[in-house]
Amino acid sequence: MIKKTLLLIVVVVAAILGYATTKPDTFSVQREITIKAPPEKIAALITDFHYWAAWSPWEKLDPAMRRTFTGPANGLGAQYAWTGNDKVGAGRMEIMEAAQPERTVIKLDFLKPFESHNTTTFAMTPEGDSTKVNWTMTGPSPYVSKVMTVFVSMDTMIGKDFEKGLNNLKAAAER
Repeated sequence: MIKKTLLLIVVVVAAILGYATTKPDTFSVQREITIKAPPEKIAALITDFHYWAAWSPWEKLDPAMRRTFTGPANGLGAQYAWTGNDKVGAGRMEIMEAAQPERTVIKLDFLKPFESHNTTTFAMTPEGDSTKVNWTMTGPSPYVSKVMTVFVSMDTMIGKDFEKGLNNLKAAAER
């Protein structure tokens, strides 16, 4: 009986590890919202990292989080680094493209709890007196991530955070 149980465990683990190899090499998570504000007002909240405390879904997870701002105050080259508790970890962001107000591309490097290098894009499309804002994160899926996504997708892991952040951004921009 013990041999059969151990064999079953080995087969299940092997199946999970094998299935993980079929997962995509990259991931993409995307959410969008319509905000009753001009693109310029929304872009200002995105391209100046000092404003992220007003809308980022992760800012309130650690009130003692240490933040460092370097480079220009906003726009191309602006940088933001953070170190915090286990919920926020440590990392840095840098604005790599600021085709304002339509598009902002941010290089996002997580250092803790695990290292990861991703790209975040905010695309804005005017719609009358409102703006459609699309928030996308893309990045590589190394094998460990593929194994993890056998059980829970990246969309499930961070999609709700994007939704919360976009709702916070909407509230800040519509004030």
